[in-house]
Amino acid sequence: MTGAGEDDGAAVEVGVGPWAGPWPDDPRYDPELLAAGDRRNVVDRYRYWTVEAVVADLDARRHPFHVAIENWRHDLNIGTVVRTANAFLAAEVHIVGRRRWNRRGAMVTDRYQHVRHHAGVAELVEWARAGGLPLLAVDNLPGARPLETEPLPRACVLLFGQEGSGLSDAAREAADGVLSIAQFGSTRSINAGVAAGIAMHAWVRQHAG
Repeated sequence: MTGAGEDDGAAVEVGVGPWAGPWPDDPRYDPELLAAGDRRNVVDRYRYWTVEAVVADLDARRHPFHVAIENWRHDLNIGTVVRTANAFLAAEVHIVGRRRWNRRGAMVTDRYQHVRHHAGVAELVEWARAGGLPLLAVDNLPGARPLETEPLPRACVLLFGQEGSGLSDAAREAADGVLSIAQFGSTRSINAGVAAGIAMHAWVRQHAG
């Protein structure tokens, strides 16, 4: 695989070229990728694997936390949330509100990350309650407990609001608890995609082996 950070400023190819030598006798490998090379944004262990094989392997190891984000105004942060959820191996990403979302920020990780849609907060709550999953909202609201010191349940849903307006009233009322992220500057809030990444990493620090 070619490296990155070359000094000459030339474009650097990502991934690997065509398979050298006899092809592996393994159904996980994609003949087209073996022949043409694999330039996807995947870790090395998944080079030349089919999408289906990658998803099956991820499904065997997924963490039991979920991430939900409200989408009432076509939030551009959702792609980032999906990509980060894939990186931290979340069970699912739940999009609440509008079904359509901008996939550009996901960088094709939505092929590997399970994404579920809910028409509204009530539908998300019904789904979470049926699975016995506590719904933990993340927003800097009065009375919120600090994410930095709060023990997180191993199985849970981390809920984030719309960029700008934050959590809807329905989401605030439905949440089993509200967690805040410590800030020290002048801005009232941080980007929803960044907040989701911080919260997912907090879960990983507590529970991932």
